[in-house]
Amino acid sequence: MNTIMMSVDRNQVLESFRADQEPEWVTAIREQGFRLAEELPLPKLEKTNIERWNLGTFGEIRRPAQRDSLKDAEGATSEWIDSDNALVQRNSGIEFQRLAEELRGKGVIFTGLEQAVREYPELVKPYLMQAVRADENRMTAIHAALWSGGAFLYVPKNVQVEQPLQALFLLDDEEACFMPHVLIVAEENSSVTFVESAVSAVSRKHDQFGIMEVFVKRGAEVHVASVRGLGKQVTDMTYRRAHVEADGRIRWVVGEMNAGNAMADTASILQGNGADSDAKVICVGAGGQHMNLTTRAVHIGQFSTSDMVTRAVMREDATAIINGITKIEKGASGTNGQQTEKVLMLSPKARGDANPILLIDEDDVQAGHAASVGQVNPEQIFYLMSRGIARAEAERLIVYGFLAPVISEIPNDRLRDRLQSLAERKLGQA
Repeated sequence: MNTIMMSVDRNQVLESFRADQEPEWVTAIREQGFRLAEELPLPKLEKTNIERWNLGTFGEIRRPAQRDSLKDAEGATSEWIDSDNALVQRNSGIEFQRLAEELRGKGVIFTGLEQAVREYPELVKPYLMQAVRADENRMTAIHAALWSGGAFLYVPKNVQVEQPLQALFLLDDEEACFMPHVLIVAEENSSVTFVESAVSAVSRKHDQFGIMEVFVKRGAEVHVASVRGLGKQVTDMTYRRAHVEADGRIRWVVGEMNAGNAMADTASILQGNGADSDAKVICVGAGGQHMNLTTRAVHIGQFSTSDMVTRAVMREDATAIINGITKIEKGASGTNGQQTEKVLMLSPKARGDANPILLIDEDDVQAGHAASVGQVNPEQIFYLMSRGIARAEAERLIVYGFLAPVISEIPNDRLRDRLQSLAERKLGQA
């Protein structure tokens, strides 16, 4: 077997899910994932050799005890969750879930994905592992084999969900498999906001391959806020991908605040005419961590639009490869794709690389990009110090002004505060 899967007992994994009455069609996806993991290569990333990341520490399936209430929740749960509609995964399974009766009455479904494949197969089967396929590379194959817990969010046609739905994915067992899968389906003319966060408290090496699939039907609108705050010992590799139909909209707000090595690929596939994507991403790197972050928009439908903004701050010996890719397919006339990548380096050894990429196969389009990499502007520091502000505080204000266009977009007060706190901690200011 491929060395990256040597720590995994295939039969034990499959029997664990069969014991939970997992449908055979899901088990078949897992079996395919195991087979492909032995055959497929790791993805080739721009200027990053993940072969050196020593991947392959996944742990065992470990289920948490179920909670009826979060009233007495401690630590990470109480810090991150403040919604009446919430789901908490601890290690390999769902610990708590709650959805308001009003939303249930409208046909909204918000539950663990393992529960959803049993109870709503007709809603899950057409979409699971379809936006991100198991046969893309070894990482996606491993995820197909090992995913556990996760979340399923379904919004019926013409239903508008006003309050954000919240999910927390928590890893605090060093021996547990942690590989959540999020699946969101928003039917025609519906709208919803989904807020997820992932945090960890482990001291041993752990690998996490996560996937989020979002299907935005005609005229629907989905807002996704995703904050990753996994610890130094966790290597986090995540795919987020949305398929957007005619006149649909996807809004991404992503905070990459992991302390360990991280790879993320956030993509919008604009399939229908008039489809729209807006993606805002920030990351803060510290220590010796390596980050490779890609934001993509693929224009297929006519008159589709996309805007991507990425801001990265690197300190100490951290390095970041920031890729923005706008792909306009032949026939996608009247489209408009814009992107901006900016990297701010706070120390001489920090490294940042911004790579704007335009791939255009159609003439009647608009497309543009901007990229910059540099140190804190000394003239800005001098100006603030001339107004009586100490140098350290001046640098802090400049950095937060740099990150503000993304942080201000977080649609949840508590999550916004936690993201700010994570940024301060990584910047050595907390």
